[in-house]
Amino acid sequence: MSKHQRKFNESALFHFRFFFRKYPAVPYIFKWLCISIIVGACVGTASAGFLQSLEWVTNFRENHIWLIAFLPLAGFLIGLLYHYLGKDIEAGNNLLIDSIHDPKEIIPFRMAPFVYLGTIVTHFFGGSAGREGTALQMAGAIADQLSKPFRLDKNERRILIISAIAAGFGSVFGTPLAGAVFGLEVFLIGRIRYNAIFPAFASAILADWATDLWQVKHTHYHINFIPKLEFFPVLYSILAGIAFGICAAAFSKIIHWAGKLFKSKIKYPPFRPIIGGAIVAVAVFAMGTTRYIGLGIPVIIESFETQLPLYDFALKMIFTIATLSAGFKGGEVTPLFFIGATLGSALSLFIPLPVGLLAGMGFVAVFAGATNTPLACLLMGIELFGAESGIYIAIACVVSYLLSGHNSIYAKQKIGEAKNRRYENHQDKSFSDIE
Repeated sequence: MSKHQRKFNESALFHFRFFFRKYPAVPYIFKWLCISIIVGACVGTASAGFLQSLEWVTNFRENHIWLIAFLPLAGFLIGLLYHYLGKDIEAGNNLLIDSIHDPKEIIPFRMAPFVYLGTIVTHFFGGSAGREGTALQMAGAIADQLSKPFRLDKNERRILIISAIAAGFGSVFGTPLAGAVFGLEVFLIGRIRYNAIFPAFASAILADWATDLWQVKHTHYHINFIPKLEFFPVLYSILAGIAFGICAAAFSKIIHWAGKLFKSKIKYPPFRPIIGGAIVAVAVFAMGTTRYIGLGIPVIIESFETQLPLYDFALKMIFTIATLSAGFKGGEVTPLFFIGATLGSALSLFIPLPVGLLAGMGFVAVFAGATNTPLACLLMGIELFGAESGIYIAIACVVSYLLSGHNSIYAKQKIGEAKNRRYENHQDKSFSDIE
């Protein structure tokens, strides 16, 4: 090497080091952008395949109603799968949240195919469940496999799992901004890890983009009329938010109570879904309708257009609790959308606000109260319904969040900042610890 070339290399190395000392965020951004691209591509593709599968099995079931009679048997098979091969991943979303708080072993990759298969079978035979739980668990299991190749430490693994949750949520619902904030907000009430903000947003946006590239369509909702911001519409929004918060708290409490009841009365886990499946199947054939099983997207769309009866939300709550507390797979969020939207639609009988606006407010506000994620739900409302409804959505989400108390569908969610003085001594404790 010539003297001139050696001086050039030394000068280049000096400027290189000087650049990174002056801009220390650049290596961080480059590293997490690379990771986020991989997470976004993999999770977005997985979500696309999952959504397409879900659409197919839903359409097939609706054209072959007799399949619902086999829901108890399907539940037994799901129970056997998890009891003998999936005990370490049975906690589902709570395992993801636990891994953020205290990262230990890598999340087993088999969580992804297991929860995918369990959810598809649940929907194929007529269970009442959602899809967010599956998307999050698939995302977490896929993303955490990057921990060893990228040599991530405990703190970086926390960021990775937050990013995976953001990607899964954002891609399955087509709401990347809400997905990013949900990942940052869900594991610790009242606090956000800002060191994960770039990876969370990058992963959520890229995952949503990947899902779109596969030409998977998301459901669109429309609010026909939004009233001018005045005293009485704001007051009515607060009243609606109170109802949504009470509904969210009731759902969280009852689903945990029902889960404990199944466990205490039926000691062998694979038998629990048989009972839950039988309850759902008998109810469907007795009522002569499939309105309250599956995702319930057609009913959610209907709630934005017409005033629905008050019992719709209650029946969906019963069907969902019977399904999920017994051990079937899926998620609680889309059923919560159904419950909130139909409750909001029914409240238009008493509250003088447009039915579509109340349905939209309930859609996100019950979810906000049940998961303690008001910021994510506010952004979701804006992404789904438009910025014009933002203030009313915000009022409903915040009031529901406050009125739902210290309850959550996620037992491992921790209290970062207590909502009231009663729980100040429980900060940094999970709901399962408090119980």
